[in-house]
Formats: sequence, C-alpha cells, structure tokens
Amino acid sequence: MHSFPELYEIFEKRFDQRHFPQQPGSLYDPAHYFLGIGGKRIRPVMCLMGNELFDEINPDTWHVATAIELFHNFTLIHDDIMDKAPLRRGMETVHTKYGEATALLAGDVMMVVAYDYLNKIHSSQMHKIISHFNNAAKEVCEGQQLDMDFEHRKDVSMKEYLNMISLKTSVLLAASLKMGAILGGAGEGNQNLLYEFGKNLGIAFQIQDDYLDAFGDPNKFGKQVGGDIKSNKKTFLLIHALETATPEQAGEIRRLMETNAPEKVPGILDIFKKCKVDSWALELKDKYLNLALQNLEEIAVLVARKRPLWDLAQFLVQREY
Repeated sequence: MHSFPELYEIFEKRFDQRHFPQQPGSLYDPAHYFLGIGGKRIRPVMCLMGNELFDEINPDTWHVATAIELFHNFTLIHDDIMDKAPLRRGMETVHTKYGEATALLAGDVMMVVAYDYLNKIHSSQMHKIISHFNNAAKEVCEGQQLDMDFEHRKDVSMKEYLNMISLKTSVLLAASLKMGAILGGAGEGNQNLLYEFGKNLGIAFQIQDDYLDAFGDPNKFGKQVGGDIKSNKKTFLLIHALETATPEQAGEIRRLMETNAPEKVPGILDIFKKCKVDSWALELKDKYLNLALQNLEEIAVLVARKRPLWDLAQFLVQREY
C-alpha cells in the first residue's frame, strides 16, 4: 500500500511529459504550458488509491488517472475564462497569456486527449469506466452552471448550495475513487461505499476551503483573506449567516455586498463572527468528514488497507492552505 504522497510522486513522474503533438504549436504549447503550472493531483491519485484499496494497481488505472487529470485541467482553463482570473498558482492563466479563443481550444483539445487515454484501457470494464467518466464530466458542468447562476441571485438555500458543491466538486473525487475501485475488482457494494466516501469528503473539503478563505492565515493559505466576500461569492458561510443573522445584520451584509468599500471584508467578517459562523462551519465540516469516515469503515477490506485513505481525508479537511 502506498500513501498519498508516495503515489503523488509516482504519478507526477509519469504525468510529467508532453501529452500533445508539437504542431500547431500555437494550439498545443498553451495546453502544455498550463499542465506545467502543476497542481495537487488529488483526483488522479485518488483513482489510484481506489484501485489499491482492493488490489495491486492495474496498468489501466494509470490511463484513467491521466484522463481524469487532463479533464480536471480542461475545466480549470475554462473556469479561469469564466472567472476572468489573471493568475493560477501565481502564473498567468492561458487566456491571459494566449487569448480567450486559444484558451477555449486548448481546453477542448485537452478533453479530447483525455479520451485518447481512456481508449487505451484493455479491461472488460472499459464501457463502465467511460460511462462513469462521462456522468461525472456532465455533473461538473452542471455544477459550474449552477455556481454561475447563483452569482445573479440574492438568495440561495443551503440545500441548493450543497447540491451545487456536490456536482461541481464532490462527484469528480467520488467518481475517481469508484473508477479505481472498479479496475481493482471491487464489488458493487464496496464501489458505492467508496463513492459516498468521496462525495462526503468533497463537501467537507469545500467547507474547509470556504472557511480558510474567510478565517485562514493568509501566510499559510497563500491567498488574500476574504476573496470570496469581495466577489460576492455564495459560500456555506454567507448562506448560513444570512439564514441566522438578525434583520439588521442581514441588511448590513446585503448593503456591504453592493459596495467595494474598504470596510466590506472586515464588516462582513465581523457579522460572521457575531453569528458564530466560524464555529458552525467547523462543526459542519466535521459532520461530513465523519460521514465519509463511516462510509470508509463499512467497506469490506482489511483496516490496514484503508489507512492511506483515512490519512488523506484527515489531511484534506484539516489543512491550513
């Protein structure tokens, strides 16, 4: 059994190659550039871990993991365009460096190359893998659309936000694990438990992300605190604050959201603290982490085999960056 850091190193070495032709360079160089920015590689490594939970890593799983990482980067290129983001991990985004039209095509071709890797699968489970991959890809797009829809709405319920986060963030984590489990020979019951583990872990991961954006140490988090507040992003924290605040506090939040005044972030954070949103978010995160760990516990394999996933779950939701 490998830990996440060990599998990350192995995957990174295999992934660190040119996945695209040389010509036309005006199309393929931007795609190669973006992959060179790097990343946490959480999803492909979770695919490998889902396989290794049940058996030695099947050679096909490396192809699936690569396809997952290419798909994830395809979504990031297009997300950056939609968000008009100038930087990713401190580097220029593709649309900033090469223009929006080229960025769209670079993302598109990355998705096509992902399917080239899926086409390398020799397993009899190939059709099942592609079906799960396609379903997750569609749901990620649905989640992204809902996220954009919410930007133009004054009120979003907690149920709606949870559904959006499940689609945008959780399903790809869950599907990555499940596809790995399928190639590892897991039974359907274990596959479904692992999928639920990934889904609940993804929600806990997002709650921690929302929490760090508001209450994290900027020196550790690597981002300016209050970025979500500045952009009026609907988050677990904002939705809960609006649901629990007094009418006066809710009115003040809405007033501040309509401005870009210097007091916007500190003002809203002050109301968050008065509504005890910070402690509530940590409790909600623990709730979803515990649900995930319960799913993991119910999977019918030796406890020792589950340890790397248990450690990863703890790291993802306790991280400070």
